[in-house]
Amino acid sequence: MATKTSKGKRSVKKLVRKVKAAKKAPAFKPTKLKLLRPVPSNIEIAQAATVKPILQIAKELGIRENELELYGPYKAKIKLEILERLKDKPNGKYVVVTAITPTPLGEGKSTTTVGLSQALGAHLGRKSVAAIRQPSQGPIFGIKGGAAGGGYSQVIPMEDFNLHLTGDNHAITAAHNLVAAALDVRVMHEKQQDGEKMFNALCPMDKKGNRKFSPTMLRRVKKLGINKTNPNDLTPEERSRFARLDIDESTITWRRVLDTNDRFLREIQVGLGKDEAGYEHRSGYDITVASEIMAILALTTSVKDMRERFGKMVVATNKNGEAVTVEDLGVAGAVTVLMKDAIKPNLMQTLEGNPATVHAGPFANIAHGNSSILADKIALKLVGKDGFVCTEAGFGADIGMEKFFNIKCRYSGLIPHVVVMVTTVRALKMHGGGPKVVAGKPLPTEYTDENLELLRAGLPNLERHIENARKFGVNVVVAVNSFATDTKNEVELIRDAALKMGASDAVVSTHWADGGAGAKKLAEAVVKAAEMPSKFHFLYPLENNIKSKIEDIAVKLYRADGVDYTPEAEEQIARYTRLGFDQLPICMAKTHLSFTTDASKKGAPTGFRITVREIRASVGAGFLYPILGDMRTMPGLPTRPAFFDVDLDLKTGKVVGLF
Repeated sequence: MATKTSKGKRSVKKLVRKVKAAKKAPAFKPTKLKLLRPVPSNIEIAQAATVKPILQIAKELGIRENELELYGPYKAKIKLEILERLKDKPNGKYVVVTAITPTPLGEGKSTTTVGLSQALGAHLGRKSVAAIRQPSQGPIFGIKGGAAGGGYSQVIPMEDFNLHLTGDNHAITAAHNLVAAALDVRVMHEKQQDGEKMFNALCPMDKKGNRKFSPTMLRRVKKLGINKTNPNDLTPEERSRFARLDIDESTITWRRVLDTNDRFLREIQVGLGKDEAGYEHRSGYDITVASEIMAILALTTSVKDMRERFGKMVVATNKNGEAVTVEDLGVAGAVTVLMKDAIKPNLMQTLEGNPATVHAGPFANIAHGNSSILADKIALKLVGKDGFVCTEAGFGADIGMEKFFNIKCRYSGLIPHVVVMVTTVRALKMHGGGPKVVAGKPLPTEYTDENLELLRAGLPNLERHIENARKFGVNVVVAVNSFATDTKNEVELIRDAALKMGASDAVVSTHWADGGAGAKKLAEAVVKAAEMPSKFHFLYPLENNIKSKIEDIAVKLYRADGVDYTPEAEEQIARYTRLGFDQLPICMAKTHLSFTTDASKKGAPTGFRITVREIRASVGAGFLYPILGDMRTMPGLPTRPAFFDVDLDLKTGKVVGLF
């Protein structure tokens, strides 16, 4: 007969087991898809989907409720404090999804990223997260459409994803334009007032004759080497040095931004009001996702790091050739306040109920083109050592993947395990000499009928991208994103060629039409490749000079014969070297439609040179970006923009016509 003591011990043990079970994350429950034929539009699929409460997504992933900030029932922000709790947990496997040189239609990287994540989670039982960028509203209402994936491999709610989400892009727009306003008005006020008057305006006396520095002013004083904290202790010379930035207006590089494709704002004249007479000057707008603030959001590792990076952003040089920063303008703290919520990654879900992080959206042709380091770090901890985080690198591998490795991985310290190289029959046919592909127009029959000769002629483009990925020491799995018009002979030709080119595997994937089930073989290949030996390394050391790093990318990856520099670029290289910016990585601004700077040159061209037109410094983000060819940082609208189809159903309140 059991004693009261033994019964008590059993009760305690039972209670402990219950508590532990309660703390354990609930098992992941995939959302079953109802596949329809023909496949409906993206928005029809998304609006018909079963959407889990975001709290359920979070619990299944292992996120506590107090680590979330809810934005309605289906999306939330993840607090950065979660990293402290998870710091001792091992990381999962890190997979980057990239592509060959795309057609203007895109080849389905986002769709593949989502489909692969669904296959890993819902069909292989692996913990997985799709980590993708938030799209710009410019292309959404322009011509390209959204970036939530497509078909049965989407992030939902797709309307929220593609439009305002949690307001991060709007915060970037506000913060960037605050800097522009501060810069212009500082130039004006310094022209109107001498050093003493500027000092008195910046540090006014109270009734007792006392003055004080704001926190950002103390940073400037320290930068100037003035070891004083009381403004009244400054000498007249120190007061003038502190109060006057003496900006050389010809060196101003900071423009304004807007998250709309508006070609008429590319070059503008500002200061035309009567109160600004005499201070008129040329300026312009870039798309919001081209802002250095966006790049910092994607590359920062903490709030403290973000604050430091904002302060380092260079807006111009002074008349002595010294860098003038956002900290010098006194606005870095205010920018940080505007961005304090945007730094938290957004949590959403896929159609099959897998978790997805959505955070930051820098373009890959004019920025580094990757989602945030913070989102990836959190996701890698949450999935654990047997799980997978699938992240997308924008545009082709020569742009997005190269920057993922040389910039993002350099700042994050994260090691990638697998490259998934997305290719399509239509893109390879284009590189083989097929007719021009135009967004919004039907594909010529060369792309919809079997044509092995045309396809074979385009294979060198795939081969070059595979070779480039392997130069970083990472295993490559080729994903043939298959369309209904592709034939078995065509996809088998690509698969056989990819294996001979050095890919670990090559798999035909139908995730657009079939969801995760259509990417199951791809997921199996990725799991296998992640277990294979690899030795990741960067393409160049940071210690190399600016030209050497540019030429490493141009010659080793693009296969250019060499690099030429305009006089303006030569002067900028000399200036940045003098200012100590030469130790930063390189972020090439180049067309995504060719290895060259000429978008019409398809395939794997050789016998060409690259011309660097100018070089800009994103010191806060931590890179220099050479501008190659005629790159625009503000897109325009076509004759027939996508916004013609977008409307609100006044009976149901649902968005219609969004892709």
